[in-house]
Amino acid sequence: MAGPAFIAGAWQFGPGNLASAVQAGSAYSYSLIWVIALSTTFMLVYADMSVRLGIRTPVSMISSVKDVLGRRVGVAAGAGVFLITLCFSVGNAVGSGLGLSMVFGGSPLLWSAICTVFVGLILLFRNVYRTVERVLLVIVALMAATFVLSAVIAEPDWYQALSGAVPTIPAGGQLLIVALVGTNFSLNAAFFTAYGTHERERSAADYRRTTIADTIPGIVAPGIMTCLVIIVAAAVLGRTGTEATTLTGLAKVFEPIAGPVGSTIFALGLSGAAFSSMVANATAGGTMLSDALDKGPSPSTPTAKLTSAAILTFGLAITLLLTKSPVQLIIVAQALTVLIAPLLGVLLLVMSNNRDLMGTLRNTWWKNAIAAAGLVAILSLSALLLYELLS
Repeated sequence: MAGPAFIAGAWQFGPGNLASAVQAGSAYSYSLIWVIALSTTFMLVYADMSVRLGIRTPVSMISSVKDVLGRRVGVAAGAGVFLITLCFSVGNAVGSGLGLSMVFGGSPLLWSAICTVFVGLILLFRNVYRTVERVLLVIVALMAATFVLSAVIAEPDWYQALSGAVPTIPAGGQLLIVALVGTNFSLNAAFFTAYGTHERERSAADYRRTTIADTIPGIVAPGIMTCLVIIVAAAVLGRTGTEATTLTGLAKVFEPIAGPVGSTIFALGLSGAAFSSMVANATAGGTMLSDALDKGPSPSTPTAKLTSAAILTFGLAITLLLTKSPVQLIIVAQALTVLIAPLLGVLLLVMSNNRDLMGTLRNTWWKNAIAAAGLVAILSLSALLLYELLS
C-alpha cells in the first residue's frame, strides 16, 4: 500500500530542506525543532485531503478543479506547481553532484550532469510512476538509516533537544522559519499525492489501509529526518560556533567529530535527498503542467515527459552557470515557493469539502480546523516573506 505519500515526502526532503535544517541547528541550536513538528502536522492533514481527493476525482485533481472552480483556476494551479519545480531543480542538481563528489571524488558538476541524465532515463520508462515510486521507496529507507546513524555519531543532548518543541522565534530567524515551513509543509507535494493515489487506483475501501501504511509514515518520516539533521547540526556546529554558509560546509558537517567517515555519511544522505527530490520534482512538475494543458494527467504522457526534461535541463543549466551556489540562495528559492503555496492550500481545502465530489470522504470538522490553521500559517509567512524581501 506504500507509495504516493512517500513520493511527496521524498520531494519535500531535498537539498533546500537540508540546507535550511543545518542552518537552523548551527545558528539557533535546537530552538526551531517546533517548526518541523508543526509543519509535519499540517502536511499530514493536507496530504490526507489529497489522498481522499485522489480516490474521489474521476480523472485527476486539476481536471476536477477545472470542473468545480473553472478552467483558469486549474491552469493556474498547474502552472504554479511547474514554477515551484523550476525553483527546486537548481538545489537538486547542485546537491546531487556535491554529495556524490564527496563520496566518490571527481567534479561536482560532472556528477550533477550524470544524475540529471540518469533521472531523465528513468522518466523514459513506459510506466513512469511505478518506476519512480519503487526507486524512491528504496532511497527513503536508505536515507532514514543514514540520518539515524548520523544522530548516533553526533551524540547530541537529547534532553535539550526536547526543549526545542517549545515554540520560540529567535532574533533574525524569520526568513529561515519561512524556508523551513516552505520545505516541510510542502503544499505542492501534498497536492501531487492525489495523482499518485489516482494512478494506484485506490478506492474508498482502501482509505484506512492507505492512511496507516502510506500517508502517515510517508509524511512523518521526512519530518523526523529533518529534526535529526537539526539536532546533529546543533550538536556539531554548535560546538565550533561556525555556521554552514556553503554546500561544501554542509557536506563536512560531521567532520569535526567523526572525521572523513562522518563527512561521507552526510554526503550519502545529501546525495539521496537530492536525487530522490530530483526524481519526484521532475515527475510532479511534468505531470501537473501536462494536466493543466489538457494533455493528460499521467507522467507517461509525451507532454509530461517533455516538461520533466525541461525541468531537469533548467536545473542543470543554472548549476553549470553558477558553479559556486551559496546555501542562502537555495534557502531564498525555497522560501519563495511559499508565495505560490496558498493557492494550492485553498484548492485542497475547498475541493475536499465539496459535498458532491467527496461524499462520505468529505473533511471532518477537526481536519478543517487544522487545515485552516495551516493555511493561516502559510498566508502569514507569505506576508512576512514579502516584508523581509522589501525591507
